[in-house]
Amino acid sequence: MKIILSGCGGAMGRTLTSIIMEKEENTISAGVDKFPPESSLFPTYRTYNECQEDCDVIIDFSHPSALESLLDYAVSKKLPIVLSTTGYDDLQKSVINETSKSIPIFMSANMSLGINLMIELIKQAAAFLDGFDIEIIEKHHNKKMDSPSGTALALAESINEISGGLKNYVFGRHNFSKKRAENEIGFHSVRGGTIVGEHQVHFIGTDEVIEIRHSAYSKNIFAEGALRAAKFLIDKQPGAYNMKSMF
Repeated sequence: MKIILSGCGGAMGRTLTSIIMEKEENTISAGVDKFPPESSLFPTYRTYNECQEDCDVIIDFSHPSALESLLDYAVSKKLPIVLSTTGYDDLQKSVINETSKSIPIFMSANMSLGINLMIELIKQAAAFLDGFDIEIIEKHHNKKMDSPSGTALALAESINEISGGLKNYVFGRHNFSKKRAENEIGFHSVRGGTIVGEHQVHFIGTDEVIEIRHSAYSKNIFAEGALRAAKFLIDKQPGAYNMKSMF
């Protein structure tokens, strides 16, 4: 599998590079990054249009600002994309969905198998624990840009799906001076140190609390998940794919 690595100069790009180099069945044809590494074992470019290497799939761990040029390049080359970047706004998500009519696009807010199991577990909990208050706490390293995390939003969306879309999202309560509404999902973000990622969903009832938690101790799990998604996407028809599609 020949890969173009978008965001090759970032932390996840470097992690994915080291893992791919250990696997004989995969190679990095080229990397693209606004700030490419000073030295690399493969060709690197600042823009996608500079990249002419032959490849099978693009894996993206870059930034939402790169989306437009990335999609234009992928459509022009008819290449499938694994989008592992978070922080897309609603308009960008709409553009991604429209572009998936032309090429296969795999998108997930979190490439971890454990997180995607957590999503299924909290769906069951949300259905069973109707009437419980729900709070989501997410923790990440001090260099993470978006808040709340894309994974925290994905967790909330899975709960809202079970709740018929009736939940309102509340991001922190420092400006509030009123009681908690019954239909809230509260979000709380912690940023500090080198925390790879931790997500907690609290279902809080009368005299009892159920907590479902996932902790990531290495970025390797996200890189391995992205590679698994890329392999899945090869030879797929145009469309929108995700972790549920794969499993």
